[in-house]
Amino acid sequence: MAEDRMLRVRALLDAVRSEGRTALTAPEGKVVADAYGIAVPGEELARDVEEAVAYAARFGGPVVMKIVSPDILHKTDAGGVIVGVEGATDVRAAFHRIVENARAYDGGARVEGVQIQELLPMGQEVIVGAVTDPTFGKVVAFGLGGVLVEVLGDVTFRLAPVDADEALSMLDSIRAAEILRGVRGQAGVDRWAVAEQIRRVSELVAEFPEIAEVDLNPVIATAEGAIAADIRVILSDTPVTARRRYTRAEILTSMRRLMEPRSVAVIGASNEQGKIGNSVMRNLVDGGFAGDIHPVNPRADDILGRKAYKSVTDVPGEVDVAVFAIPAKFVASALEEVGRKGIPNAVLIPSGFAETGEHALQEEIVAIGERYGVRLLGPNIYGYYSTWQDLCATFCTPYDVKGGVALTSQSGGIGMAVLGFARTTKTGVSAIVGLGNKSDLDEDDLLTWFGEDPHTDCIAMHLEDLKDGRAFVEAARATVPKKPIVVLKAGRTAAGAKAAGSHTGALAGDDAVYDDILRQAGVIRAPGLNDMLEYARGLPVLPTPKGDNIVIITGAGGSGVLLSDAVTDNGLTLMEIPPDLDTAFRAFIPPFGAAGNPVDITGGEPPSTYEATIRLGLEDPRIHALVLGYWHTIVTPPMVFAELTARVVGEFRERGVEKPVVASLAGDVEVEEACRYLYERGVVAYPYTTEQPVAVLGAKYRWARAAGLLGGGS
Repeated sequence: MAEDRMLRVRALLDAVRSEGRTALTAPEGKVVADAYGIAVPGEELARDVEEAVAYAARFGGPVVMKIVSPDILHKTDAGGVIVGVEGATDVRAAFHRIVENARAYDGGARVEGVQIQELLPMGQEVIVGAVTDPTFGKVVAFGLGGVLVEVLGDVTFRLAPVDADEALSMLDSIRAAEILRGVRGQAGVDRWAVAEQIRRVSELVAEFPEIAEVDLNPVIATAEGAIAADIRVILSDTPVTARRRYTRAEILTSMRRLMEPRSVAVIGASNEQGKIGNSVMRNLVDGGFAGDIHPVNPRADDILGRKAYKSVTDVPGEVDVAVFAIPAKFVASALEEVGRKGIPNAVLIPSGFAETGEHALQEEIVAIGERYGVRLLGPNIYGYYSTWQDLCATFCTPYDVKGGVALTSQSGGIGMAVLGFARTTKTGVSAIVGLGNKSDLDEDDLLTWFGEDPHTDCIAMHLEDLKDGRAFVEAARATVPKKPIVVLKAGRTAAGAKAAGSHTGALAGDDAVYDDILRQAGVIRAPGLNDMLEYARGLPVLPTPKGDNIVIITGAGGSGVLLSDAVTDNGLTLMEIPPDLDTAFRAFIPPFGAAGNPVDITGGEPPSTYEATIRLGLEDPRIHALVLGYWHTIVTPPMVFAELTARVVGEFRERGVEKPVVASLAGDVEVEEACRYLYERGVVAYPYTTEQPVAVLGAKYRWARAAGLLGGGS
């Protein structure tokens, strides 16, 4: 069955190609739809007016009439569609009008006839489609359809192909999901039928890579089914080139030698201060790297007290990493020597490659790397830090605070912002890696390594693009169940939609596709740089929640309202306080306070009230996370609040009761020290903001759901 349908579609596509066309006509689209079980209405191609009358009579009711021309892609724009035509006289008139409109729209267009199509019943118009995304390949789309599709832009995306469950999940992922379930007495749509249209389109594009875009718009969805009123299929006019892929074992082998090297060579090492080669050497030596450090410089015998070699091929023994600190024009010849030496990794600091338009030079070094099996990091990077190895292979400032956060950036400037943030907040890192032009090694290689690295608890990545979105998703899905991934995706543009030939293509802007597919992969997307860094800092600190019930305990009513808004904004759930718990909280707060959720203990309460209510929140197993709002008073000073909170949370953790606790502190500058004290003791706390602590808690919940540690979707 599957083989037969593929043969039928293959023959059709080959025929279209042979005519030099990239767009299928409506009758050709129906052949594809029938082969893949995509439900479409009954239709016939009328080549003259009398055939049109006969076909319309056969359908026995109002019909839709559409121009059929391989040269007219957007039929409505050409005046080539008339809906609700009935009776021989009207059919004749509509036929002539459609053909005349087409001639006026494009005098040179070939007209094959007019399609006579059953008029579908009234229903909810949705769009089902697929596009070829430059990052992720075949992507299937679903959303509200009809004439407003591009105005509303209410569309969701998934990697193709999708299974039945994933297709169904798309119906709940649009803003107007409730409409599909039925509102104001109207029946909901047949969800299974809609999902099947999505699934079958996704199968079609997965099995025929040359199909660039598919549009079913509109699909008329009713309680009885879902039928595509129109199908548009567009073929690609450029061949698909496959990127070289490495196995997981190959990636881990090379990455281990990169991140845990025993021997490093610095090509372009220098004794001259101010040179990149001197800075790299100093960082390696001063950073305490315990392995061998081999300077390579044909004009020096000794660099920083170490023997220098004329060529990397002269270095004795095995070398794991070659760090390049020479001008771009010399990189290719030196890389040849690295390849002949059998060094598996080249860290290319120099700029002057594709980022400056020198694409041929970059292609040359990629080819050399592939020929010898050398993995390339960069070019155009600041280098990298592997703190647990005391390795600082960079010309930037050193950083040696060991911890569990791995940070990567495509930009050198962002990399240094990462470093400064880490130092200021005392965030220990396992690695900081620059990716630059990503000529070879990229985020999926690093994810594969950090996912297995015992020193890494959380991964944060700044990226401007992905070379291979599918490889990234594959690596992310393998990593997310073990540790969270935070991504800051820069460049929220829809430039890719400008040349699209379908409604689906026009909707598939870069950011829309990235947003849905990163979420599909279980990745936490950060809205900004500071958010990415704060998520990375906070996620390893917070315990994993065991349920959705969140309780706010606050000393200020205003903070309670803002914290409630933040909880809702982050997709979290405020617990409905049961009567017995409400009574228990009321026992500790003054009569003019307020139980419920938030629990408002008021600002004039002594430390004992804070302690008693926090203890109750930690003791009750129905509460899964606490959000604390503190207001600076002389009755309960900031450090008193911080010390009692940390002590109580610590006591419960020693008893095995671990719940996420975050805090917002409002007050004078003393609250800053109190926040630092709390953070160091496992309570994620921020001064002067109600949004930030709850955003970090929300990120923790998103990861827990994606990792399958909580019920519900991500």
